[in-house]
Amino acid sequence: MARTAVLGRLTWQSATLEGVRRETATARTLTLAVRGWQGHKPGQHVDVRLTAAGGYTAQRAYSIASAPTADTLELTVEATPGGEVSPFLAQMAEPGVALEVRGPLGGWFVWSPTEQQPVQLIGGGSGVVPLMSMLRTHRAVRHPSTMWLLYSARFPEAVLFSHELAAAGDPADGADRATLVYSRRSPAGDARQPHRIDARDVAAHVLAPEDAPRCYVCGPTPFVEAVIALLLLAGHDPELIRAERFGAGRT
Repeated sequence: MARTAVLGRLTWQSATLEGVRRETATARTLTLAVRGWQGHKPGQHVDVRLTAAGGYTAQRAYSIASAPTADTLELTVEATPGGEVSPFLAQMAEPGVALEVRGPLGGWFVWSPTEQQPVQLIGGGSGVVPLMSMLRTHRAVRHPSTMWLLYSARFPEAVLFSHELAAAGDPADGADRATLVYSRRSPAGDARQPHRIDARDVAAHVLAPEDAPRCYVCGPTPFVEAVIALLLLAGHDPELIRAERFGAGRT
């Protein structure tokens, strides 16, 4: 992802993989126990470093999926073909594996429970990961403001956190809700034909500009740029839009 954080005096911390949870055929959520971890802000990420027996190291940045807690964090990693780190984490790593993390990193694409304005989250593919940290935190603290998630996946089998999002539905109090749309293949019975997010989706599933929501958009660069253009066309304040992009370099 496009990262703007300054590493400063952050150091590498030892971490142990405590558990894995399969999300899709190519993605898993990893629970890490990190010695001395002091928590994070929803939307932040960490650098992960692996060291091979011969001393070779490789590191990549991954968004944090869990709500802030001390001592542990969850990363949801999708395997990238030909990658050095993601295939191991998403397909092979087992509990007990030792690795290192550095962070948390990022101070702009974050949400704080102290904020009171409505929030609109829009994610494409694995770009939903940092948004889930925000949504989970929002629910954990029973935040009174509105937070909506619009999540675009290629097809149903590619949806991350599918059970959690399906169970969420549209709560009676309207405080938060999650809407899934599909770009290539929709589930049986879905009235919406598969297509990329367009102006109709924004009108139906995004908080109105007059509500002045802070919008967080995350996903592949073309997705993010297209969504931002749609938000601006709909009349959203550009000063309230925050975006994080990723491309082929994150492996």
